[in-house]
Amino acid sequence: MLTAIATLSLLALAFGLLLGYSSIHFRVEGDPIVDKVDALLPQTQCGQCSFAGCRPYAEAIANGEAEINLCPPGGETTMIALADLLGKDPIPVGGGETEKKVKAIAVIREPECIGCTLCIQACPVDAILGAAKSMHTVISSECTGCELCLPPCPVECIDMVPIKVDTGNWKWPFPNATGSLPITNTSAG
Repeated sequence: MLTAIATLSLLALAFGLLLGYSSIHFRVEGDPIVDKVDALLPQTQCGQCSFAGCRPYAEAIANGEAEINLCPPGGETTMIALADLLGKDPIPVGGGETEKKVKAIAVIREPECIGCTLCIQACPVDAILGAAKSMHTVISSECTGCELCLPPCPVECIDMVPIKVDTGNWKWPFPNATGSLPITNTSAG
């Protein structure tokens, strides 16, 4: 009986040491492509790409289940970085839909704000400042335009205001399918 117990104890010890050794030397880290794609994304967790956050979107890109142009907060810079990383051709952000959504930021009509803090809780990038039962305001340079603050606002005092295009934020348009640039102004001066 003692021999059987001693034998089982030695076997358990040997297998425990073997498992410990193998867990240290043969472990598999995460997918390095997913980690690299995730590192390029802005980490706003806004859901505009239709994924729950940046990590699930990175996994979908790495698995070939999603396009590289679905991240409006990352914009053209992130899309080009993803294209370079993955060896893909750049494509317009947002899929190049015919009716482009104008980039906008949230603006709170401060006299109407009741200070409920629901918009603060909904903002994935902490672009809204304020305290309970006090007026709130949006830090425009931090706002990604995700519109996640709109639904929870009980008094609907948040407007999405289009960003004024100037030389600091204007982007050259992508060529269309024929290789020519889209014509935006057809009127002769």
